[in-house]
Parts: sequence; C-alpha cells; structure tokens
Amino acid sequence: MTPAIDLNLLDPRAAKATSVKAEDAGAATKEPTALTITASVSNPKMFTLPWEQPLATWPQELLANLPRGISRHVVRFVRVGTDVYAMKEITRQVAEREYELLRRLEKLELPCVSPVAVVTGRHNREGEPLEAILVTKHLKFSLPYRALFARNLRPDTAERLIDALAVLMVRLHLAGFYWGDVSLSNVLFLRDAYAFSAWLVDAETGDLHATLTEGQREYDIDLARTNIIGELMDLSSGKLLPGEVDEVEVGNRLVDRYHSLWSTLTDTDKFSPDEMWKIEKRVNKLNDLGFDVDELEMKTAEDGKRVLVRPRVVDAGYASRKLLRLTGLDVQENQARRLLNDLDAYRASTWREGEDLEIVATDWMREVFEPTVRMIPKEYRSQIEPAQFFHEVLDHRWFLAEKAGHDVPMAEAVESYIASVLPSYKIDSKTMEQLNAEADAGVIDDESTYNSPDDPDDGYNPDDDPDAAVWSH
Repeated sequence: MTPAIDLNLLDPRAAKATSVKAEDAGAATKEPTALTITASVSNPKMFTLPWEQPLATWPQELLANLPRGISRHVVRFVRVGTDVYAMKEITRQVAEREYELLRRLEKLELPCVSPVAVVTGRHNREGEPLEAILVTKHLKFSLPYRALFARNLRPDTAERLIDALAVLMVRLHLAGFYWGDVSLSNVLFLRDAYAFSAWLVDAETGDLHATLTEGQREYDIDLARTNIIGELMDLSSGKLLPGEVDEVEVGNRLVDRYHSLWSTLTDTDKFSPDEMWKIEKRVNKLNDLGFDVDELEMKTAEDGKRVLVRPRVVDAGYASRKLLRLTGLDVQENQARRLLNDLDAYRASTWREGEDLEIVATDWMREVFEPTVRMIPKEYRSQIEPAQFFHEVLDHRWFLAEKAGHDVPMAEAVESYIASVLPSYKIDSKTMEQLNAEADAGVIDDESTYNSPDDPDDGYNPDDDPDAAVWSH
C-alpha cells in the first residue's frame, strides 16, 4: 500500500495542484456507475468520444498515426478537435493517482507530459464496466527511444539520451519525486540542439515527497541502470543499436553522470574569506549546466576561518528563460543557447553592441529567425520544432561555407538543408507499423504490475534504508 502524502510538507504549488484525491490501489470503494470526466482543460469534444468502447477498438479515423512507446497498457493517440491526446487504459485508482501526480509535477514546472483528464465510470453498451482512461497531452515533436534508433542516428545517440535522462532524474529527485520505474520506455525525448531533453511520460509507480533519502535516490539510479542495459540489449538484438555501443558501459554512464550533476548542484564548498570570487565561479558553472541559482546559503565554519557556501534553490532553464524574456520563444535549453549565440552574432555584425539587447532581439526575430522558420515545408511542421530547424540550418550553412570556401546566404542554406537533411525526420509507414506492433506486444494490463515503492516485489526495502522515515509522509 502506498503511504499517504502529507500535503503540508509539499511545495504549496504541488499541494494545491488538483481536486482529484487518489485512493489506495487496494481500496474497496465501488466503481462509479456513471461516466465521469475530471479535466484540466475545457474541450467539449471530449464528451463526444466513444468512451463505451474498449480503447483498442476505437475507430481509426479518431487516431493519430504517431509512434508509441512500449507500455504495459493499451495506449492510443487520439485527435480531439485540433489537439492530439495520449490515452492510456488502466484501473481507476491507478489513473486517478497518476493524474494527481502529474498535476503536482506540472505545477512544480518539471518536465513531464501534461495531464488533461481522468475518465472513470466507463461501461460498454451491455452495461459491463470498462477500465478508466488517463488522458495526457501529446508532447509535440517528441519521440520514444525506439523510434529515435529506427532513424539510424549517430552512434553516440545512446550516450546523449542517457545524459538527458540523468538531468531529468536529478531534477525530479531535487523536487522530491521518487520514480520507482526508471527506464527509457517511460521517457519521451525532444531534440535539443546537439543534445536531447527527456520528459517523464509514466508516473504510475512514483511518489512525491518533501525530500528523498539517499537510499531512495540510489535505488532509483540502480533500477535505471538495470532497465537501460536490458533495453539497449533488446535494441541490439533487433539490430537497431550500432555495433560499437557497449550496453553496460552506457548504463554505467547514467550512474556517473547522475552523481556528477547531483554533486555539482548540492555540494557545499569551503572558501577562505579572501577567496569569495569563487562563489561567482560556482554560480557560473551552474549557469553553464543550464541551472539558475535563486538562493545561496553562506555561513562561517566553526573555526571562523572558512565560509561554507551551498546552493539552496536551483532551477533549470537559465538560457531558455533569458531567450523567452527577450523574444517570447519558449524552447529547450540547448536550443536557447544556440539562438542566443546567433542573436549575439547578429548584434555584433550590425554594429549594435551599444543598443539595448531587447531592441536588437526584436529586429533579429523579424529579420533572421522568422524568415528562416517560415521556410519549413508544410508537411514537416509537425515533425521538427522551429528552434531545432533553425539550429540545424545554422550547422548546415557552416558546412556548406566550409566546403565552398566562402559564406553562403541563409536562404540558400535553408533550401539545401530541406532537400538533403530534413527528409530524415520522416518515419516511413512500414517502420511506424513495426514500432506500434512492438508497443502493443508488451501490453499486459494486470493489476499485479502496479507495485508501490514499498511493496516487497519491487526490490526496495525501507528497513534497509537508514533515512526511510520519509515514507511516512
């Protein structure tokens, strides 16, 4: 049984995130007799969907043909008006609990899919009960990991995905979220300039606490390593993984990257009073990693000769927030860095270093960014983010210039990129069919799979954790 969360200990944003209060999975409460939709959006077309049918039998004209990740449950992408929603068929208690958790994580501004609704009280035309459905918003431009490898990406793709997952795990753990089932299958990936960003897509086994113990964090990391090695071995057996990739080494990389980032964000530094310049160096290092420092805790050591400095509040998105303020563009962190660099280059090339950056940014948007992204062909506008398109065009332009020995006009670079590179973003119908068949092959929909973090079957034993008192929250 999952321990109840003491809302008084949570961040107020999370505590007041939703009116849904999930019950224990083993609760004997009667199922609703009438269809009930609790939604965070006001989309009237939600009521017109065929809730009286099992999700696997919904008509094809309602479905969006997008690659699905491997799941234990029936999952479909459904068009609801102009929106695309991911729908997952699960038990009522699990649907309500995951909806509640995702709402809390969203209020904490953590990278997770956006919860739309939980639908309960479903019955077929004969009056027999059907499982509930959790509805989340499709994360535009994202892909499950198997779809990424199906595109013959670079050999270091696995390492870049692992780096993104390490950042996601650190952010979730800092916020007090225990995942309980970390794997590539439970994550969606967005291209982020040269790297990827990872978004949590499955919170069934998670729990949110005021803080996590070291035992909880280490269990999450160890489970992640084990799951990822197995998933990469599965890719290798299907000849989707480049031969030079060492699955165990990639799994170990996650552990190393996680510990390195966690240490950088949370360790206490000791400085002598005449070394206070190192504080700025520490903050700059965090900014370079994409994190903002809102508060620093500084106090004198017992000997009075050293100053102890530790970040107290760390938020991700240093560059993306700066770009959003200047241009209104809401993009991934590495994309934001690249766009800011191009903005700086534009400012220098137009001899406007003395002008306010906000004014220069407005002109850069009108003269450089917008004309470029307007050239994205209509059939690709759902395949690639404008910021990612702009970043890749800049790269392509550089390679063209290097080959030609002179500068290449932006419009010429865009046309060349569209002709020679952009087609790789499309997934052919045969590959799409194979990916979704593999996703459906993993469906079991068995209530015995919904282990809470302190169930004996999941490997975590609070008695082995000296700090496990947090489980009583």
